[in-house]
Amino acid sequence: MSDLYGPSHRRLQDQHGTRRLADRLAELAYTDVPPTERAFIEGASMFFLATVDQLGRPTVSYKGGPRGFVRVLDDGSLAFPTYDGNGMFLSLGNIQADPRIGMLFIDFERPRRLRVQGVATMRDEDPLLASYPGARSIVRVVPERLFLNCGRYIHRSNGTVPSPHLPDQHGRQPFPNWKRVDVFEGALSPGDAEQVARLGSFTADDYPGEDDGQP
Repeated sequence: MSDLYGPSHRRLQDQHGTRRLADRLAELAYTDVPPTERAFIEGASMFFLATVDQLGRPTVSYKGGPRGFVRVLDDGSLAFPTYDGNGMFLSLGNIQADPRIGMLFIDFERPRRLRVQGVATMRDEDPLLASYPGARSIVRVVPERLFLNCGRYIHRSNGTVPSPHLPDQHGRQPFPNWKRVDVFEGALSPGDAEQVARLGSFTADDYPGEDDGQP
């Protein structure tokens, strides 16, 4: 199985009965950027960048720009510009110390998330600089793994409208539609499998998102 999970992940998966589901999700992760995810990435005006410093300490930074500021290049790598900041150079310094990064893209209007794990390099002289007015440098990322994440708990309208999937005062919440997609058949816990049998399943192409979850 994938090196995605270590002993601590497995202990928690076994504790909560989600090992088979976790394995199925790992199998569904991408190693390249399919067309639908390319459109999502290139339509984003922001993402969150996770980096690690020379002592292994993590940090997360917000990166914003005009829609399309993150590009998927012909070789499958990603690229984004860096602009004038606060002078700390935490993200860029971390990339030079440890090139492993994480990128999190979120759509707050049609709740959706995409995570990217990859290896980054920063270039002060890059052919792409001329197409990014005001950019200081270009960061190129070779993706190693892409995950589509459930968007249930994303608050709408940039956080001003709470997600309808939050548990109510009695702890009740809608059942997630993504667990009803047929690719997860045989990987769900018995309780979740019973819910799917009651509500019905659908193909990935028919997945309606998480806006209309069933109680």
